[in-house]
Amino acid sequence: MKGLLKFITCGSVDDGKSTLIGHILYDAKLLYADQEKALELDSKVGSREGAIDYSLLLDGLMAEREQGITIDVAYRYFTTDRRSFIVADTPGHEEYTRNMAVGASFADLAIILLDATQGVLVQTRRHARICALMGIRYFVFAVNKMDLIGYDQEKFNAIQAEILQLAGELGLESVKIIPVSATEGDNVTKKSDNIPWYTGEPILTYLEEVDVTEKAKEQGFYMPVQRVCRPNHTFRGFQGQIEAGEVHVGDTLTVLPGNETASVKSILVAGKEADTAQTGQPVTIQLDKEIDVSRGCVLENGSGITAAQKFTTTLLWMDDNNLSAGGDYFIKLGTKLITGTVTEISYKIDVNTGEHHPTDILGKNEIAVCSIVLDEKIPLDVFKKHKTMGELILIDRVTNMTSACGVVEQFASGNETEEPVFVYGDLKARGDIFEEFYYNMEKSLIAKHKPEQKTYTVGDEIPTKSETYEYPEYFDILILRDQAAVQVRDNKIEAILPLADYRYSGVPVVNGRGFAVNVKSQKDLQAFLDGYGQGETDTEFWNHWLTFGTYRKVIFHENYWEI
Repeated sequence: MKGLLKFITCGSVDDGKSTLIGHILYDAKLLYADQEKALELDSKVGSREGAIDYSLLLDGLMAEREQGITIDVAYRYFTTDRRSFIVADTPGHEEYTRNMAVGASFADLAIILLDATQGVLVQTRRHARICALMGIRYFVFAVNKMDLIGYDQEKFNAIQAEILQLAGELGLESVKIIPVSATEGDNVTKKSDNIPWYTGEPILTYLEEVDVTEKAKEQGFYMPVQRVCRPNHTFRGFQGQIEAGEVHVGDTLTVLPGNETASVKSILVAGKEADTAQTGQPVTIQLDKEIDVSRGCVLENGSGITAAQKFTTTLLWMDDNNLSAGGDYFIKLGTKLITGTVTEISYKIDVNTGEHHPTDILGKNEIAVCSIVLDEKIPLDVFKKHKTMGELILIDRVTNMTSACGVVEQFASGNETEEPVFVYGDLKARGDIFEEFYYNMEKSLIAKHKPEQKTYTVGDEIPTKSETYEYPEYFDILILRDQAAVQVRDNKIEAILPLADYRYSGVPVVNGRGFAVNVKSQKDLQAFLDGYGQGETDTEFWNHWLTFGTYRKVIFHENYWEI
């Protein structure tokens, strides 16, 4: 018997999603006698003139029955002789796209229904795109209501061509197209005599046989920490569900985002000690030494997961209020809840054509590629590599409502992705020295605005004055992270040299961000460099040596994100 299959049904309004699943339950004899009787009685007052209305098995809310549509996500568990299933029947109307996305987030497979009399609609494209966005790899396109077109093969072939074109556009990995009639039962649980030209299996048979684990394997081992367990002073365990790989007693694990390592001292599965544990198991892991681990951290080994603060995401916006750049939200990623800011909306994606359209505002049910900056580095990865570490939601900080869901497309794990500001020979140095500091009146936030970046070398004149900074005509820049020094004389770069070759020359000194460095002699310089190299704590070190207001200031701005 194959493992549990979690799947979702979606499609446009009245495409027959609830009817399809209801017919599976009815035909497969998966109803209790009283359920079957109640269904027959309810159907007599329904919309099918006394014939059985299979959709009533899933539409549980009275308001839904009165409207004849599904407005909530209805979950149903059922088992056949060959497999167990959990199905989410989701709304078809565009207004309830967020409900449909919730259903898609749990599923391994999607059944997308199409009306054979209408073919591929905008909602078909929307649902396929959202399912792909949420990580679903397996798709069944059920071309429903074949009875209404007389089981016409040519019309089906035309719809099939549209579906295959859509699958190519979205890069769908596994696609099955089945002609069905949910009301009449054609190709639902058994092959249809009305569609002899279709040689494939019916929907239920396919669902019983499909292997959804084939393409879902992820690299390495990782476990997001859900809880730190301290029952007494002698035990400290880290609890969570293993999302990929195996862990064994004695394995060396890395803790993200701190990058500390420790060995596995013990593993508890269901409260009992074990030598090993694997994907899907909830476990408690005890390490052989005390290191900094809390909820939101990740234990990993060979996964390639890292920590980052900035990333690009594809978002499905689900809030009634529009999204604009500069919005700050709670962001839930893995087991971590952190504040972050949407710094840029790169473009929105037309759900019908897939075209990219530049925009500053994102409305409800629209999809866009955006940039997000978090308040600190957290463990994450590209969604296609590690699903759990690449899926996220945005939560409104005032209402606590979910505003968006999305996936990580790419990220900067450190400063290695930044372009250098100063270049000379083999020396390359980065810096924020020319960025502007604004106080956003609308959001009550202080942040930097990065103008179009230029690269400077020896002999170039640099901008020493702007809205938020003013540097002397003669000064030196010490860029510690790249171990470089830049000497500016009469507003021009006189030299770019390794930090090891730099000597204090009596002119003012700033760091790579433009903050004054309190160095007044060669002795001060050496103490500053030694302190940085010895790893003094950030706050102690920077408060002692740096001053913000000497050459920089913060000015008020109505909304600097729109610059």
